[in-house]
Amino acid sequence: MKLDEAIVYLIASGGHGMRLEQIVEQINARKLHLRKDGQPVTIQQVYAVIMRNREIFVKEEGRIRLMM
Repeated sequence: MKLDEAIVYLIASGGHGMRLEQIVEQINARKLHLRKDGQPVTIQQVYAVIMRNREIFVKEEGRIRLMM
């Protein structure tokens, strides 16, 4: 699945916002997204996706939440 889809899936299934570190940890632990080079997803990659998709994600009180 794409990285943005993996982030939405985690936040939606949890029912509440998540810290950026938690999102990265869960994506890598569950292998929801694999990079082309096989390395784990980095916090910078997840942060970039969140900042690029402000119509989907919002940062509140140190947590990432869905706008929907």
